[in-house]
Amino acid sequence: MRNPLVVDLDGTLIRGDLLWEALAGLARERPWLFLLLPIWLLGGRAHLKDRIARLHTPNAALLVYRPEALELCRTANESGRRLILASASPRVWVDAVAAHVGVFDTVLASDAHRNLKGSEKLRAIREEIGTGPFTYVGDSKADAPIWEDAEEAVGLGAGSRIARILSRHPNSTIIEEVSRPWALSAVQAMRPHQWVKNILVFVPLLLAHQLDDASRLEETLLCFILFCLVASAGYLVNDILDLPSDRGHPSKCRRPIASGQLQISHAIGLVSALLLTTLWICLVWLGPEVGLMLGVYVGLTFAYSFYLKQTLLLDVLVLAGLYTHRVLTGGLAADVSVSPWLLAFSAFFFLSLAFVKRYLELAHARNQGSRSIPRRAYEVGDLGMVEAMGLACGMISVLVLCLFISSADVRLLYRTPGLLWLMCPVMFYWISRIWFLARRGELDEDPVLFATRDPRSYVAGILALIIIAAAATW
Repeated sequence: MRNPLVVDLDGTLIRGDLLWEALAGLARERPWLFLLLPIWLLGGRAHLKDRIARLHTPNAALLVYRPEALELCRTANESGRRLILASASPRVWVDAVAAHVGVFDTVLASDAHRNLKGSEKLRAIREEIGTGPFTYVGDSKADAPIWEDAEEAVGLGAGSRIARILSRHPNSTIIEEVSRPWALSAVQAMRPHQWVKNILVFVPLLLAHQLDDASRLEETLLCFILFCLVASAGYLVNDILDLPSDRGHPSKCRRPIASGQLQISHAIGLVSALLLTTLWICLVWLGPEVGLMLGVYVGLTFAYSFYLKQTLLLDVLVLAGLYTHRVLTGGLAADVSVSPWLLAFSAFFFLSLAFVKRYLELAHARNQGSRSIPRRAYEVGDLGMVEAMGLACGMISVLVLCLFISSADVRLLYRTPGLLWLMCPVMFYWISRIWFLARRGELDEDPVLFATRDPRSYVAGILALIIIAAAATW
């Protein structure tokens, strides 16, 4: 019989680290316990992991397994070879993974007093198999002492530094993994295609007819860039918290964090970098007022990700509020007053689109045979109510536009305000069409992103700009 095959877990059998998976779960379920992490860490890394393991165990069925590692383990199992899963993670986590994979004979794991990493893991392996030869499969430089003692050293998806370590071993193998570059995964996780929503910061400048003011335009452009940074930070946090539901979704499972292409720890580092960059630019160029507005936006975004998205109706109100907040901040950055009419229109218009988003999620759940959406407060039976409220909000936004055109305020900005009445059928058409498409199942994405790829939406947008320009100049 061939010598035992010892397989590392974190980063080898799975993409990622169970500690970070558990921390993400803890943040999702009981974020206030993060205040205790520094205290637990005082007892050592093993004590920290033991305390977290008592509170949360990642779902082994939803982890991202490396196909190369699974194939290696299954081949060894079929040949009758003894398989040992050795990990620095707590036993309860490792046992769950071993039970899910179903090929391991023995599990070696950390406890409250012993962290099985590096030389400590080697000691545990020797205690288990004695002085005989073994093959070790790992992925990090912490595995160097184990590879050195193993008869055969296997590196999975290893980088150049690990390749140098293995090159010194007389019997080593590197199994390359096909994966996209880290930078590409990071950019994809930041969702740059969503940045189009931040164009809303230019709306106050456009409606005040100040786009030709270079100074105001520069300030607004900086504001746009900062919203892109903080919005990306929000998307990263949201993806970390939504890991279980994303991994069970047919399309969201391909997101970089959900698919394991971007590690949770790297995503958290990226969030920190984005927020610190935003803070620095605010302090140097835009001033504390815009910084405060961006801080409120970040706070609302994080509150939405952690809690508010699970609250009935409050979630769509916050989504609509985040869009309107962009408009307000754009006006502040450009030193342009934002009309109450614009705020009212924006609130109801984006509330309608927020309901569209929930309608699409509920329709998908219905088609999948589910009764509800994970981490949402809506049920499939609410579809009719969501549709009615969304349509009502959309029509109210058109009504607000009509009232604005009828008011005395419109004459202060437009030479021929009567032309603005042409905006009403354009807005009515676009909102109604979005809801028709959603109800027919022909709309399967965020309605704002849909508009960026929809020719008819472009036509409606161009018509609206022509009407505004004509009313202002004729």
